[in-house]
Amino acid sequence: MDRRVSIIDYGMGNLQSVANACTALGVKATIINTPDLLQEADRIILPGVGAFGDGMNNLEKRGWVEALESEVRINKKPFLGLCLGMQLLATTSSEYGCHAGFNWIPGTVERIPNTTVRVPHIGWNDVCFSKKDGLFAGLGDSQVFYFVHSYMFRPSDPSVISGTCSYGIDFAASIEMDNIYATQFHPEKSHKIGLAVLKNFLSKA
Repeated sequence: MDRRVSIIDYGMGNLQSVANACTALGVKATIINTPDLLQEADRIILPGVGAFGDGMNNLEKRGWVEALESEVRINKKPFLGLCLGMQLLATTSSEYGCHAGFNWIPGTVERIPNTTVRVPHIGWNDVCFSKKDGLFAGLGDSQVFYFVHSYMFRPSDPSVISGTCSYGIDFAASIEMDNIYATQFHPEKSHKIGLAVLKNFLSKA
């Protein structure tokens, strides 16, 4: 695939594993740390691990928020958020206080209840697909993916949810809205099925 894929370095992600996954698919992905380089991208990936507030603070201080708004929301470039990169799309998060997110997809980020399960949620779990023509095209009704998180995204509009995982409660494992895609799980750590999800994103027109 002849795509110019940019992976955003804002100090909050395992960037090389995402780049390696793209390379395995025959796509050269560039890790960028300057917002103006987004103009050269055909595809944008926002990975992320760590706390919501730290992530937003880093993005704002380094000038990414305005650049992403321009390239993703206005220019409609395909965007993929991974783990924290998915949660940052929300309106607010309650992780260590109240923090504002991108508000691209209205909703809240809340802690997984630990009444019946251990938190953080770490390991492999089933994701059931409600949309099968986007990230999960050709993957059947469900697959197993790798998760590492303590918080979950609750979209205000459930119709944006494309995959659901059950861990004590059901939560959004992935979302899809127009040119915006995101997964709570780590496709770059989910072996062949994870690569299939990345391939579906990279193939988007």
